[in-house]
Amino acid sequence: MKRIEYRKVRKVQPNYFEYTGEYKTEPVEMQLFVFNEDGYEEYKNVSLDRVVKECKDELQIDDTKWLNVHGLHDIELVKQIGDLFKIDSLVVGDILNVSRRTRIEELGDVLFFSVKSILPEEENGNIKTEQVSFLLKDEVIVSFQEKKSDYFEHIRGRIRTGTGIVRKKKNDFLLYLMLDAIMENFFITIEKYEGKIELLSDESKSATRRNFISEVEKTKDNLIFLKRAITPLREALYNLKSAKEDEEYETINKSTHTYFARLHQKCLELQDQIDYDLTSLDSASNFHYSAQSQRMNQIMKTLTIFSVIFMPLTFIVGVYGMNFDNMPELHTEHGYYIVWGVMLVTIICMVFYFKKKDWF
Repeated sequence: MKRIEYRKVRKVQPNYFEYTGEYKTEPVEMQLFVFNEDGYEEYKNVSLDRVVKECKDELQIDDTKWLNVHGLHDIELVKQIGDLFKIDSLVVGDILNVSRRTRIEELGDVLFFSVKSILPEEENGNIKTEQVSFLLKDEVIVSFQEKKSDYFEHIRGRIRTGTGIVRKKKNDFLLYLMLDAIMENFFITIEKYEGKIELLSDESKSATRRNFISEVEKTKDNLIFLKRAITPLREALYNLKSAKEDEEYETINKSTHTYFARLHQKCLELQDQIDYDLTSLDSASNFHYSAQSQRMNQIMKTLTIFSVIFMPLTFIVGVYGMNFDNMPELHTEHGYYIVWGVMLVTIICMVFYFKKKDWF
């Protein structure tokens, strides 16, 4: 599994910016939605000049505007968006530095929210994450994605068709919907792992594959990775949920705090499910080791019984295998058959004794 590595992006100059992600060849695109309860306008592959025009249009001053940016390696574009909305340079740097943990911060009239989103599992079974950042200011929400994906396609569909209350709400409700869409990826990923965990638990009862334990440990690593991504999100959502009374975040309406409380509850459910799955994997590992130990004990018991049975036979054969001239039974006519009879009686007696003791 690839670890999230910290990179110091501000080396000498405080305004030094660098994209720290790996999606540096993705095409950079921007989409803009401008909507209210009565209708919407959609602009694909929009230019920054068009964004400036729409945001400064007095006729649309109260409309909700959603600017979605695909691709962060165009550092100059991100800086220009930051200048357009008068975003602090520290926030611009945090948008580009995708190695940071999930967090929420309000600087003046701007709310900054960055979150780790789960990407589909790769062929080698590893999980990767993508950082998605949000900026809320006035009636505008800007979402930054490292690469093009379909996380929010159903939200766009709601805006286009006027389904639900999305067009009746403001940008804070749109933030809730996008965070909810990101969390759905966690649920889908965990559900996929639960099927795998169930198979591993069943296999642990009769596992003979050499790589069984390595597969269990890899699954545990991926679940721990998911837990590490969910924990800071839970903390950030708890801050949003708890800010209702204190009015800590001015950009979030009081009526929207209830929705963020639901997201916080989902985080708790995700963590509980991951903890349960980790416990199930631990149980599968322990059962596998116990079964292996029991199987080994049975093998050792069988070998020991055979060894004990043949020990007196070896002794008898060893005695009569000596080449002394004056051995009493050496010239007995039926000595060979008598020795065989003694050995067979010895075997029968020992087997009967072991069976009576329930040793096999």
